[in-house]
Amino acid sequence: MRIFNEDSTGKTIKKLAHQEIEPNRLGREKSPYLLQHAYNPVDWYPWGDEAFEKARREDKPIFLSVGYSTCYWCHVMEREVFENKAIAQMMNRWVVSIKVDREERPDLDRVYMAALQAMTGSGGWPMSIFMTAEYKPFFAATYIPPTNQEGRIGFLKLLTRVHAVWINERSKIVENGNRITEILQEYEKAQHTTTPITLGILHHAFEEFAKSFDSTFGGFGTAPKFPRPTVFNFLLRYYSRTGNLMARDMVLATLRKIAEGGIYDQLGGGFHRYSTDERWHVPHYEKMLYDQAQLVISFLEAFQISHDPFYAQVATEVLGYVQRVLNHPEGGFYSAEDAESAVSLTDPMKKKEGAFYTWKKKEIDSLLNDKVAKITAFGYGIQETGNVPRDRGQELSGENILFVANSVEDIVHLIGEKIEDVQSYLDTAKRKLFSARELRPKPHKDDKLLLSWNGLMISAFAKAYQILHDPAYLAIATEAVQFLLIKLYDPLSERLLRRFRNGEAKIESHLADYAFFVQGMLDLYEASFNITWLKMALRLTEEQIKLFYDEERGGFFDTNGTDQTLLIRTKETYDGAEPSGNSIAILNLLRLSQMIGSNRYHEMASRSLICFGEIMEKNPHAVPQLLVALDYSFSKPMQIVLAGDKKHSFVLEMLNEIHSRFQPRKVILFADGSKDQEFLSQYVHFYEDLPADEKDPKVYICQNYSCEMPISDIQKLKRTLDRSNRLILYEG
Repeated sequence: MRIFNEDSTGKTIKKLAHQEIEPNRLGREKSPYLLQHAYNPVDWYPWGDEAFEKARREDKPIFLSVGYSTCYWCHVMEREVFENKAIAQMMNRWVVSIKVDREERPDLDRVYMAALQAMTGSGGWPMSIFMTAEYKPFFAATYIPPTNQEGRIGFLKLLTRVHAVWINERSKIVENGNRITEILQEYEKAQHTTTPITLGILHHAFEEFAKSFDSTFGGFGTAPKFPRPTVFNFLLRYYSRTGNLMARDMVLATLRKIAEGGIYDQLGGGFHRYSTDERWHVPHYEKMLYDQAQLVISFLEAFQISHDPFYAQVATEVLGYVQRVLNHPEGGFYSAEDAESAVSLTDPMKKKEGAFYTWKKKEIDSLLNDKVAKITAFGYGIQETGNVPRDRGQELSGENILFVANSVEDIVHLIGEKIEDVQSYLDTAKRKLFSARELRPKPHKDDKLLLSWNGLMISAFAKAYQILHDPAYLAIATEAVQFLLIKLYDPLSERLLRRFRNGEAKIESHLADYAFFVQGMLDLYEASFNITWLKMALRLTEEQIKLFYDEERGGFFDTNGTDQTLLIRTKETYDGAEPSGNSIAILNLLRLSQMIGSNRYHEMASRSLICFGEIMEKNPHAVPQLLVALDYSFSKPMQIVLAGDKKHSFVLEMLNEIHSRFQPRKVILFADGSKDQEFLSQYVHFYEDLPADEKDPKVYICQNYSCEMPISDIQKLKRTLDRSNRLILYEG
């Protein structure tokens, strides 16, 4: 008799009635991804000295497998390869096998992904690397099937070849490993330049994005399509700088298309990781925290620019999803939800990608009355034959993913009823379908808390409070920062850790952890004016500089340089699904330089931008968030200083007016006559004599702390903001 239990990682553990299967070494880890492989017959090791010492002692190569717990193809390779006892026996005999969670160790992932791309021209997960015990890779691939398949070498055959070459032609392996390592080292050196930076880089970047824009479906390039919010960040700032309407419209159109597509969860909110097709219809069903955080900000900025409530509504729904599903009960946010889930509660072993999200038409019809079912089918593209291709081919699977096929206005035109009645029918349908879906087996949730991704989400909630004025958002952001500082910050060493899960804080923080967390605290300060967050942002920025800043050439290293197992010490600039640590660190320095009048921070930021000038000029597609920092550096940002009682109604009215506008080149500070004002006065003498009359609050609009006359009238504030926004830009 078999008993199936679901553990906290979402992995179905097989147990015999009288005998429990013993886990391998990964069973002692906290990473959900490593724990998913704890019951494989493969003799897995976590990355560490034990594995490499064994490889040296037994004279074996290393097989390194890198992935993450919500990675669909990682699950496939596990089922097909790592749970295969015959393959596992060969692996245990011929190689030392190491598992790495790329989300816990992005530093390792970055190095070996660069090797994979150098060897194959592409990348992805799972990442499969054969390497020496000296950490040098000599063969790299992504997913490998168990046997030869459609031009792909099978794992059995590959393992046999690697073993034969290792025994009989070792020099070839050593030579290849040395060559790849040299390529990686030379690439890192080549990144450092002294290219002059001008506004021409921004204009060229816009032209490149415009060339790849899909005017039919939105987005950039062809399938598969990723939302990539860093591109939206750059284009909206380019629009703000130049008034170029195409830059604005490319973003607004793309955001609308993805919000209406299957990539957006029409019932529960939240965005899936990417679309497998060009029209945002069939998603890859993972939901990642970093996507939710960044896209919330994109939709909020679209709302500021357009004042269209559609964009605010989407942001609100995504935040609702995060609160409902990804919020840790004590504060902070979980990492992700899986793409696949069990197809039924009675058969937990049978899993399918998208099982939680797709519907057969008869399921929908059974939950709704005929009229509402027909309206829902028309509105959300529900077909008897399904609207999702089988295995992403041409044949339809019978399954439907909800997307906005027809607008409410189209339905009104079709059935001739009032728009509010049609909207009521659709709302009723969504509630009933959502409730029914909640009874299905849910996707596995990766419940680790990563500091970098939490920093992004803190920014999203802080900005949502500024723009949408819901105090719950401010409370959630504040609670998250407080929780993370308790769990992942050592006040004695002033060091941060990267990951928290099940009571364990572990792994030295990298540049992105510091940069994203500092950004979150700066955004939280501008939302709450609690000086604690600005003080902590400054303290962590100093620690970040000490650990990562390259005093010789500018820019920030991704790691602190103490891990001798890393082949290279990288300086990541690629703004992919997440922004790079360098992009956000440089932008933070520029913001802080305006907040506290620091020439030192401004010079560090400028020197770092020069260091990366060549990649911005030659490959702007790769670095849109770095271009945001460059844009900020080519401006004279506004300092908006409010003085008075934070709770005064006029202060709140002024803040609402300020936040209703898209003005990305500004900082906001508060003077209330308290010790907070004394703290700011240490840096900028302007604060020393600033009156903070509780009964007569005022706002000062400044540049370089040279301020206009104080404003205590909302109409004058509107006029001044309009005028000042045109004065902050300059030619560089």
